[in-house]
Amino acid sequence: MAEDRTFQTSYIEGVNKFQATRSKAFFSEMMSLLRGKSAELLSFDDVRARLRLREESYKGLQDIPVDKIIGSVGRHKDFTATFLPKTSEMKERWSRVYAKVNSLEGVPPIEVYQVDDVYFVRDGNHRVSVARELDSKTIQAHVTELPTNVALQPGMTLEDLDAAAAYVIFLEETGLQRTRPHLQAMQLSDPSGYPELMGHIYLHGQVMETLTGQPVKTADAAADWYDNIYRPAVSLIRKHNVLDRTGENKKHTEADLYIWMVDHLRDIRRRHGNDTPSRKFSHALVDYLTEKKIAIPRELLDEEDDTVMLSRSQVMRAVDEHKRNEG
Repeated sequence: MAEDRTFQTSYIEGVNKFQATRSKAFFSEMMSLLRGKSAELLSFDDVRARLRLREESYKGLQDIPVDKIIGSVGRHKDFTATFLPKTSEMKERWSRVYAKVNSLEGVPPIEVYQVDDVYFVRDGNHRVSVARELDSKTIQAHVTELPTNVALQPGMTLEDLDAAAAYVIFLEETGLQRTRPHLQAMQLSDPSGYPELMGHIYLHGQVMETLTGQPVKTADAAADWYDNIYRPAVSLIRKHNVLDRTGENKKHTEADLYIWMVDHLRDIRRRHGNDTPSRKFSHALVDYLTEKKIAIPRELLDEEDDTVMLSRSQVMRAVDEHKRNEG
């Protein structure tokens, strides 16, 4: 009987808490409307389809961060982005969950899908909602992981997901997800830049075909481009902390800066002709910092990198010269 009375007391407290959460939900939705942003959770089905998630593996029972739970399977319209209940019809169930959480019995672990570093509720949305109201930092969950190369984080919108999806398509078209499973991040802040990256790879493939005299598959061209062009460029960016020095590490990505470097070097070649002395990625970084009016570190000025951007015409000319010498 005492346990029943305790449960009833907690249940009544839960009803009062629920009314408070409904008020918070109302104001949250109003503020989101004014800001032009969605107040809903992300739909796991949308995320799975956009990111082409296929594989999954059970990772066991874990304590997961409550603030990293950003979506739901089938219930994303029932709660705000912070798991506040959106309808009064949820009062009975929400209040009973609240009472159970505060009882000796407690509640069972929730079930979630993990994608990158965030989670989507498969079962237990009300438990997550109550946990957030109680300001719990973690919650027990049975975790099933769906691996991806895309970085996800709380606060993402459907537009952010579309940008992430463009990255997934790029990885699949290039085969890099398969040939270079531990590749360094290549996400662009503007997804319209992926066709340009594909152009770099196609040109690299043409250069390889010119040098070898053999057809080159896109996946092989992409892997060689990644190993010998992209990764060395990004290594230089990281070595000299370029994005940190300019304060653009929140606004731009390493892949953004890589594209700027390539465009900059090609622009110099267009202005001065293919016979101009070869300029390297380290030279482009010096020009980038100069343009930003940032002090150039001595180590960058003394950098002896062997990264050289060549045009197809330069390579063909070199091949012709090699053939003449051989003849």
